[in-house]
Amino acid sequence: MAGNRALRMGAILAGAAAVAAAGWALREVPAALGGRPSGQRAARMRRSPHFTGAAFANSSPVVVATPGQGGRLLRDMMASGPRRKPAGPVPVLVPSAVAESDLDIVWYGHATTLVEIEGRRVLFDPVWSDRCSPAPLAGPKRLHPPPVPAEELPPLDAIVMSHDHYDHLDMATVRTLTRTQVAPFLVPLGVGAHLDRWGVPANRIVELDWDETFTIAGLGVTLTEARHFSGRAFSRNPTLWGSWVLAGERRKVFYTGDSGYFDGYARLGAQYGPFDVTLMQIGAYSPSWPDIHMTPEEAVEAHLALGGDLLVPVHWATFVLAFHGWAEPVDRLWREAKDRGLRIAVPRPGERISVDRPPAVDAWWQAVG
Repeated sequence: MAGNRALRMGAILAGAAAVAAAGWALREVPAALGGRPSGQRAARMRRSPHFTGAAFANSSPVVVATPGQGGRLLRDMMASGPRRKPAGPVPVLVPSAVAESDLDIVWYGHATTLVEIEGRRVLFDPVWSDRCSPAPLAGPKRLHPPPVPAEELPPLDAIVMSHDHYDHLDMATVRTLTRTQVAPFLVPLGVGAHLDRWGVPANRIVELDWDETFTIAGLGVTLTEARHFSGRAFSRNPTLWGSWVLAGERRKVFYTGDSGYFDGYARLGAQYGPFDVTLMQIGAYSPSWPDIHMTPEEAVEAHLALGGDLLVPVHWATFVLAFHGWAEPVDRLWREAKDRGLRIAVPRPGERISVDRPPAVDAWWQAVG
């Protein structure tokens, strides 16, 4: 009897501890949802030509999810099975701290990328959390660890976000970088409200509209158009989204952010290109949402329209966000690049590459996927 009582008491205590732990983990969910633009920030948003009524809009209509696709989505989910995750550990490298040239790229996984350009450092879409979700116990989980802790990043000149989705804008990472760095955060219109709520000082928040440029440390950083959407909760498009152009004295970089393919890439290439390197979103595509994410073949078309030289794929390998196989995006990209005679580099997470002397593509992912 005493043993049974002890077991019951242990189970009760364990259950209470689990409930307490879950409650503690969920306490930050309201903050992770972000802030609501108000005051001067909201007034500036309303003046944007891309703000219509109560929300931002793309230059042409976009369907986030194709109507009547419930059956197809279910079939895709059932068919994808274990292919959506790698079969073995993803190789992760600790990046060298020494620049190899005046234009180096360090891809940390998913869209998180460090660009070292002419002695300056710009970090795109930093996400170091274990999940890209407002809740630490749910949502897409990392398939590989970050190559280095966020606290060990070198001094940055700018921290740049493309939009406010959880796999691109992470509260915990923003708080860490607010504490450990002094660089400003460059974001699309309205996204500063999230940073405000998370404790980023107002003098470190720079909000831009499409085709607006902020100059820092001699670098021109320009927010440019993308075909996507925004929102961290139930409202759609409360903040702007975009791609980015980095322009130094000699070198230029383009980062797509998240985007469906659109004919605006030709305009961006003519206006801001050509580019030494493009960081192209290649993953998380589906026939059920063709307007908001590019396929690998569309990424190649966008790269060509932009006047890109080297193509570096991003937005794959780290989180499961679609039904295609884990290695499918980069397999398709490599095949298309060979057919079109393009220069590409496919770094492992954490691998530093020189844009002028990238390593030969060695299909490292095929041994994993």
